Amino acid sequence: MLIANCQVLVSGSKAAPGAHLTLAEIHNRMAGRDHKAPAVVLLSGGMDSCVCAALAARNHDAAALHISYGQRTEKREREAFLAICDRLAIRKRLLIRNDALHAIGGSALTDPELQVPTASEVIGGEIPLTYVPFRNAHFLAVAVSWAEVLGADQVYIGAVAQDSSGYPDCRPEYYRAFNEVVRTGTREGRIEIATPLISMRKSQIVRLGLELGAPFDLTWSCYSREDRACGVCDSCVLRLRAFQNAGARDPIAYLAPAV
Repeated sequence: MLIANCQVLVSGSKAAPGAHLTLAEIHNRMAGRDHKAPAVVLLSGGMDSCVCAALAARNHDAAALHISYGQRTEKREREAFLAICDRLAIRKRLLIRNDALHAIGGSALTDPELQVPTASEVIGGEIPLTYVPFRNAHFLAVAVSWAEVLGADQVYIGAVAQDSSGYPDCRPEYYRAFNEVVRTGTREGRIEIATPLISMRKSQIVRLGLELGAPFDLTWSCYSREDRACGVCDSCVLRLRAFQNAGARDPIAYLAPAV
């Protein structure tokens, strides 16, 4: 039998002012304590985005967004996304396909006629052929739209400026500018693009991920293969160096580790 307005003593044997609460009041207080604000996290399935998702899941009621754009490893990245969401208990998920980036081309990730360069050809040099023109703007536009619908004030993205391939849409100034666009172009202007990893070295990201329990074993970073990571593209090499510098073992299998 349901007893309405039942009084419960919650603060020990001596009642303090306000200590007698109804069951409804206790429920409301407990719900408020456990409630986490919603946030959207862009989760490609790679190492950096996985750590970013672990942060978002710890701090928020996370909703994960994955965008396929005709990249070489899109099937394997999608598998990684789903597995990471399962491990981190992220239930809200949105999978989007963007055909524009594949149709536009201009990147070794989306054009099968362009060969993915090895790390020795690109790291430390000019912007590599693996750069997908203005890709993160496409991703962020979808994420911000979804954030508006969910009532989320933050969009997490695992952009990294240091120890990276040097993509222009991973620089801090890019996100400062994009946040201004979001403030101007959204209904309430409250949504912020959060880049918690952007100034960290890759080895620091590995250490943070290990502290958070990020499922590195489920991630996929390779640009060219879906069976075993190649170990020679810049993404593989940067990842391997990060684990090595962090004093940790990379849990995924490589065809030919370069470091």
